[in-house]
Amino acid sequence: MNYGDIIKKSVLEGFSYSDFPTAKIMVTLGITFLLAVYLFFIYRMVTGNTFYDRDFNIAAAMVSVVTAGIVIAMQSNFVISLGMVGALSIVRFRTAIKNPKDLLFLFWSVGTGVVCGAGLYELAVILAAAVTLGMFALQLVPLTASPMLLIIKMDGIAREEAVLSVIKGAAKRYRVDSKSITDGRENLIVEIRAKEYGSLADDVSKVEGVLHVTLMRQEGEIRNGK
Repeated sequence: MNYGDIIKKSVLEGFSYSDFPTAKIMVTLGITFLLAVYLFFIYRMVTGNTFYDRDFNIAAAMVSVVTAGIVIAMQSNFVISLGMVGALSIVRFRTAIKNPKDLLFLFWSVGTGVVCGAGLYELAVILAAAVTLGMFALQLVPLTASPMLLIIKMDGIAREEAVLSVIKGAAKRYRVDSKSITDGRENLIVEIRAKEYGSLADDVSKVEGVLHVTLMRQEGEIRNGK
């Protein structure tokens, strides 16, 4: 027997289906399902009613059970493991994740399935507890006030200095994020931070040449487009 036969024999023996009796498979999938139900309720708890997607919640929870089954199959047979790797490598998921928190739950679900499929049940429970405590602890951290955006449309290109003078008197900090001029009219997008925003839009609108003023909360990064 040469080295190739020894390696082949050891690999094939390491993927013996007898290592996964039916009872162990049922226990593994049962524990995974219980953790999936726990994940389901945690997602429902931390997600607001406005953004809650029941279909996504069910799918994310059941992903852990499916993943556990795949891991068991990959461990039970060497040929199946190679087939799974090949099949999964050509799968393309194009569904956009709108909320970053959804991505956390997807990874948590997949991780639970992998860990339970490997038989590390205690690690799966510890992981669930750690993720839950981490989420609730970080939600208690106070957030700083988000900056506001002041969108100003002016008739002419000589009004900018007067407008910025009004903003400077009311805001602690300000920054011009965007400036565009079209047909002699200037548009400004100014990021501002102030203690009180109530009269700022009114004061800016009183500047001569200002046609339109919009004050809105900034929810993300400002990108200049064409």
